Amino acid sequence: MRVLGVEGTAWCASAALYDADAAADSVVIESDAYQPDSGGIHPREAAEHMREAIPAVIETVLGAADGDIDAVAFSRGPGLGPCLRIVGSAARALAQALDVPLVGVNHMVAHLEIGRHQSGFQQPVCLNASGANAHVLAYRNGRYRVLGETMDTGVGNAIDKFTRHVGWQHPGGPKVETHARDGEYTALPYVVKGMDFSFSGIMSAAKDAVDDGVPVADVCRGLEETMFAMLTEVAERALALTGRDELVLGGGVGQNDRLRGMLEAMCAARGASFHAPEPRFLRDNAGMIAVLGAKMAAAGATIPVADSAINSQFRPDEVSVTWRDPESPARDPGADAVRQGAEATVTFADDAVIKERAPKAYRHDRLDDRLRRDRTVLEARLTSDARRQGVPTPLVRDVDVPAATITLQHVGNADLRDALSPARVRAVGRHLATIHDGGFVHGDPTTRNVRVGAERTFLIDFGLGYYTDAVEDYAMDCHVFEQSLVGTAADADALVAAFEDAYEEAAASGRVLDQLRAVEGRGRYQDDPETA
Repeated sequence: MRVLGVEGTAWCASAALYDADAAADSVVIESDAYQPDSGGIHPREAAEHMREAIPAVIETVLGAADGDIDAVAFSRGPGLGPCLRIVGSAARALAQALDVPLVGVNHMVAHLEIGRHQSGFQQPVCLNASGANAHVLAYRNGRYRVLGETMDTGVGNAIDKFTRHVGWQHPGGPKVETHARDGEYTALPYVVKGMDFSFSGIMSAAKDAVDDGVPVADVCRGLEETMFAMLTEVAERALALTGRDELVLGGGVGQNDRLRGMLEAMCAARGASFHAPEPRFLRDNAGMIAVLGAKMAAAGATIPVADSAINSQFRPDEVSVTWRDPESPARDPGADAVRQGAEATVTFADDAVIKERAPKAYRHDRLDDRLRRDRTVLEARLTSDARRQGVPTPLVRDVDVPAATITLQHVGNADLRDALSPARVRAVGRHLATIHDGGFVHGDPTTRNVRVGAERTFLIDFGLGYYTDAVEDYAMDCHVFEQSLVGTAADADALVAAFEDAYEEAAASGRVLDQLRAVEGRGRYQDDPETA
């Protein structure tokens, strides 16, 4: 099967020809990227570039075709509406002229599928790090589930905002990478909430640091060390939550050597396999569109021209995945004497659990020391505070702050992930409402951080928690738990409903669930789709 792919979500006009039957898995890519004269991407200028460049790159690729084209695939979204419309119109016209099927591809799913395709991995966790996006996904029950994502701006756009502030032209990522090599680490805010994260505060702090006279190379180093450590941490959390041992990277920011090095070091430390595609498949390109388009066409996932409107808000978890096999069961770590989580190594001894936050080789030493110390202290304090509020938690038996080690009572006989039921999920709803009324959050209430016994459901691992009276923070706690249900439960909708019913019954304030709806609306690509 030969598939012509067309890409043009933002700044790169690209066409590619993929021959699925060629022995070398042949992909020919022709790209023409828009380069703004100053600042960042201007949507009108990008669309004008796309209008001129798309016909030229398609013509070049068609000239290299050795045989008939069997399907035309195009990036249907997400992206800039004016650019997507040009690409969609070109793809429709070409499919009709060649009398072949049309395939509408989600750009972000293509980023992760090219990594799965090249690596041969069967059930990877996928980290997408691109201009407008940052999220971690895993396949479950016919869709890619978003386990965590940015709550404000994408990782590449965040970097570009900083580089525009210091007067550098788009794209900013390579310039930050170059300057960071000569810089000294500068501390910046580190914001991880379960597997969600935020870059807006980091950007503001980085701009302020430069304005206050901190050398720009030092700020660049701080940006890379902070932002990429956050992405690596949430990727490891996703591996731990899902029980998987394969990770693929996608997106243009994935070309950064420091990010790739962090992810590779993290995977090596936990015995997982890691794959990052070659750079031409990381930046925006039509090759990934053509490869996924071929898989979709072979599975019959084509689209009539009349139904092929673009969707600039097209989320990856909206795509029905019909081209791959069902997921295999995750490895069950329940019988292991030593379990390696995302935060720490946990050793089981008699009725005790010894939790050691060992140094993370991928993190800068100063950042790592701060996180390990602060999280150990908070876990001990909040675990005890939750217990005083009436929430079942382990007894804290010993804390060694310098060694970042805490000894706890062993509770429950299974993780909630492996023993889901409406009654247990309702218990989590009551427990979170109770600690929120007590003035603090858990910070990472996933189905791996809840233990269940014959009669009681326990909250564990408060290391990301903190004291707060903000409704927004309570809503984020609920959001993290619900995302983990979506990523691990076969019937997530019913469990989410049970959780929210119990939370609403137990909470002193009815504002949290209203705020939860607002939090969900801030996730990437939640607005009404732009179609054309």
